[in-house]
Amino acid sequence: MAWLQLKAHIAPEQAEWLEELLLAEGASAITLQDAHDDPVFEPDSGTTPLWQETILTGLYDDLEGVEAMIERVQRAWAEQTPEDPAPQIEYELLADRDWEREWMDGFEPLRMGERLWIVPSWHAAPDPQAVNLLLDPGLAFGTGTHPTTALCLGWLDAQPLNAVQVLDYGCGSGILAIAALKLGADTAVGVDLDPQALQASRDNAERNQLDDSRLLLEYPERLGQGRFEVVVANILAGPLIELAAEIAGRVAPGGRLALSGILAAQAESVLDAYRDQGLRMAPPQEKEGWVLLSGERPSA
Repeated sequence: MAWLQLKAHIAPEQAEWLEELLLAEGASAITLQDAHDDPVFEPDSGTTPLWQETILTGLYDDLEGVEAMIERVQRAWAEQTPEDPAPQIEYELLADRDWEREWMDGFEPLRMGERLWIVPSWHAAPDPQAVNLLLDPGLAFGTGTHPTTALCLGWLDAQPLNAVQVLDYGCGSGILAIAALKLGADTAVGVDLDPQALQASRDNAERNQLDDSRLLLEYPERLGQGRFEVVVANILAGPLIELAAEIAGRVAPGGRLALSGILAAQAESVLDAYRDQGLRMAPPQEKEGWVLLSGERPSA
């Protein structure tokens, strides 16, 4: 089946109104993307920032009457905001394609550190003798492609993990907890606010033939009071600072900590927050503008 795609270049403040108009005309889906590849990193609380020039796209399964539809949208725009010229809307027909296959083809096996490979579940492992983590990204964050995830995986690969207990705070797809288990950890706990993340973590654990007893998945409020020999948290700088007492408090005496989701410019603030919790913090490791912070809690 062919699809009709409408596309407009708009300012951020115009996005919501144009989205409403296109949905009212029966759009099956609306997407927003950056017109200039400008990154949006960590938003302020309660905000949903858009790029300075945004491309808004509407997708339709009805190919009839497109010119009349665009006229209706532009007329409604003019009636609502006469002082603001209506955006130019372009359209094209899209041939039917196997969108799921194209999405899957975008993920390739990735080597992390010396021992570990992240292998999409539909790929064969490049090195069957390596430590291979089979992953289906699903709806949860964490595929190994982002620099912060790669930094955390590289850190885990370099750690002695045999027989330790690991906490993955903000587990997403479960990639860090599962990697730790594949690299020799005895048990791991994954914590996340999002039920879809916990489900994705469980699915990925089953895909890697990990017994339920080795990976416990919980919401933060049900975590209890335990401490762990290794704690990893790949979230964002703001939450890492806000949760410093909680996350640092989970590191057992002599235990190790890795934090990511942090821009290079934010590193010092996060370091200060965790030093204040009694941890000895190492200099940042940087990758493509993002950093990993690691540290340990003194044994005595």
